Amino acid sequence: MLASLFYACNAHLGGSGFIIPANWLAGFAMKFAIALFSPPYAPSSRRALRFAQAALASGHEIVRLFFYQDGVHSASSNVVCAQDEVDLPREWREFVHAQQLDGVVCIAAALRRGVLNDDEAQRYSRTAANLDAPWELSGLGQLHEAAQLADRLVCFGGP
Repeated sequence: MLASLFYACNAHLGGSGFIIPANWLAGFAMKFAIALFSPPYAPSSRRALRFAQAALASGHEIVRLFFYQDGVHSASSNVVCAQDEVDLPREWREFVHAQQLDGVVCIAAALRRGVLNDDEAQRYSRTAANLDAPWELSGLGQLHEAAQLADRLVCFGGP
């Protein structure tokens, strides 16, 4: 199982996989909480998605994805990527929906960056919302709870 997690990460990242100790995760499934702090065009955003895909493919569980700081842009439905770039917001949306994951976007970080669901757009008298299902706006307490529920909190990006 451990080898499959490493090789899955390695394959998804085009050969630049994660370095995982040989005895880590051996023999049992782990519960991960994943926090993304970086915008969709940052390499760490792609690594976070590939790690999440590899973890599930290896039989592990993701208790929650939490998008914070500039990571909230990866949940926006208004991000438009160039044709020759990977559309990470679309990939995240499809992944969360297909795997029925708990995808949480920090409400304070989202509001500050103009990422709004229908309720918040109406509350702040904005003309449009750009946060659709499967994402849910919630507070930082959701990250704390995820850290308590998971065996490991894995963070990508940030200052």
